[in-house]
Amino acid sequence: MDRFEPLRRRTIALVGLMGVGKSSVGRRLANALGMAFRDADAEVEAAAGRSIADIFAELGEAEFRKGERRVIARLLEEAPHVLATGGGAFMDPDTRALIKAKAVSVWLKTDLEVLARRIGRKDTRPLLIGKDPMEVLQAQAAARYPFYGQADITVETGDAAHHVGVDQILRALSAYLEEHTQ
Repeated sequence: MDRFEPLRRRTIALVGLMGVGKSSVGRRLANALGMAFRDADAEVEAAAGRSIADIFAELGEAEFRKGERRVIARLLEEAPHVLATGGGAFMDPDTRALIKAKAVSVWLKTDLEVLARRIGRKDTRPLLIGKDPMEVLQAQAAARYPFYGQADITVETGDAAHHVGVDQILRALSAYLEEHTQ
C-alpha cells in the first residue's frame, strides 16, 4: 500500500474564498493522488447549459445556489475524487452537511491581499462586477469564515507555488486521517 492510498478512500472537498486556488491546486492535488478532479462550478455550467455569470444575471444567486446544491449532491455520490467547490457552496447548510457526511473538507485559506491581487486580474466573477475586489473579499471573509471554519482541515496556503500548496494539503490530510482512523 502506498502512503496516499488512505487519502483516496473519500472525496476531498476544497472550500474557500474565490482565488484561493481550489481549482488550480485541486487539479494538481488530484494528479498527485491519482484521483479524478471535479470542479463544481464547471459542473453547474454544464448542467445548466450556460455560464455562472449568465445564471446569476438571468436567475439570480438563489437559483444558482439551488443548482449548485443539486450538482454537489450528485458529485458526492460518485467514486472518491478531489472536488473544488464554489466559494459560496459551503455556506449552504444542506451542502455543508452533505460534504461533512461524504467527504473530507479542506479550507484553503490565504491572506486577503494575495486573493485581491489574484482575482483583480479577471473580470469573469459575477460577484465582483463593478466592485472593489478587496471590499468584496473582506465582506465575504466576515460572512464565510465562520462556516469555512467548520471544515475538517484548514490549510494556510499563503502565496506559495501550487506544488507547495499541494504538499501542505497532503501533509494535513495524512495527519487528519491518521488521527481519525485510530
